[in-house]
Amino acid sequence: MVARVRTVAFEGVDVRPVDAQVQVSGGMPAFRLVGLPDKAVGESRERVRAALTAIGLALPPKRITVNLAPADLPKEGSHFDLAIALALMAALGAIPADALQDFLVIGELNLDGTIAPVAGALPAASSA
Repeated sequence: MVARVRTVAFEGVDVRPVDAQVQVSGGMPAFRLVGLPDKAVGESRERVRAALTAIGLALPPKRITVNLAPADLPKEGSHFDLAIALALMAALGAIPADALQDFLVIGELNLDGTIAPVAGALPAASSA
């Protein structure tokens, strides 16, 4: 099953829609992030893992693939954390996947599971 959460990427003052897609499957345990992530987005893997552990949700020893689509759009910043975490929780069955379909999500995760403020909330809300 692939779980999806809508989020955005920023290109200057423009906002572009991004689909955070997560698949949990068998195979060697891994947590892969694809879709042209920059260093901050790549580090979200560790922030998401720590935040989910802090709220009592351990990641299974499975292959986790996160795709930030469209793949040809560069993704920058830590505001993708919350969308990735929610899509991962839906893919694991911790929350219903259909509960996320009407939302656009941005937010950086702290290691304790709390959400940190991010720049770009007003343009993201306007695009929603």
